[in-house]
Amino acid sequence: MEGQRAEGHTPSSLIVTFFGAYGRAECDGRVPVAALIRLLGAADVDPQSVRSAVSRLKRRGLLVADRVGGAAAYRLSPDATELLADGDRRIYRGAPVPAADDWVLAVFSVPESERHKRHLLRSRLARLGFGTAAPGVWIAPAQVYAEARHTLERLGLASYVDLFRGAHLGFEPTRQAVRRWWDLDAIAALHRAFLEAQEPVLAAWSGRSSVRPEDAFRDYLRALDSWRRLPYADPGLPAELLPADWPGGRAAQVFTELHDRLREPGAEFVRAVHRMT
Repeated sequence: MEGQRAEGHTPSSLIVTFFGAYGRAECDGRVPVAALIRLLGAADVDPQSVRSAVSRLKRRGLLVADRVGGAAAYRLSPDATELLADGDRRIYRGAPVPAADDWVLAVFSVPESERHKRHLLRSRLARLGFGTAAPGVWIAPAQVYAEARHTLERLGLASYVDLFRGAHLGFEPTRQAVRRWWDLDAIAALHRAFLEAQEPVLAAWSGRSSVRPEDAFRDYLRALDSWRRLPYADPGLPAELLPADWPGGRAAQVFTELHDRLREPGAEFVRAVHRMT
């Protein structure tokens, strides 16, 4: 089993985060193994852990072996490329402003003979931010519709699902109902854990007069690795349905400031390492 790194980061997760943040744009989608080892080393991942994680990601169909200038390299598989493209829209979109009472419902029925697809459906809907309104009935703010439709079609699950759009008409007040549909306390705890880890990082960078690209890369990679799960766990509910002390807005602000400050200096480090390998 892969050892956990600081803040719960694993080598596999950091590699996927790296490809999403830099591998596509800065390395033409193909990253030599030597470069990947050097880059992940900057985030405190040892070479053997990088190699083991790459092997796992290859077995899972996320990475594909390639060559760059005669050297062993890896690139994203087509499925992983689509997955990360979907993630871009969610992770970097900023805080959406959903309508106060506009929902999309996913109602599904899967034959017992294909119950493995039932599990896949539930897990994908949960990852898209859907909550459970009733058995076989999942709900999300309407802005999730386009991504949900695309994801279900891409995975070959659309034939099992009907999608509906509308308002919540009762009988329980919507502000109370959302606490049944989602575990808001658990989602808030994720935001607070992110803030506990990343607000000190932002404060430290705010006090610096210069930026060392390798340091920027390390801190941005870790921040993004922590952040990229939150826009999926948090459905993006209207503010009037959330507790007054909801930490999601502050978490999004901290990530955006770290992104604006560190992403491009980190890219300088990536390009320099990529050129040398």
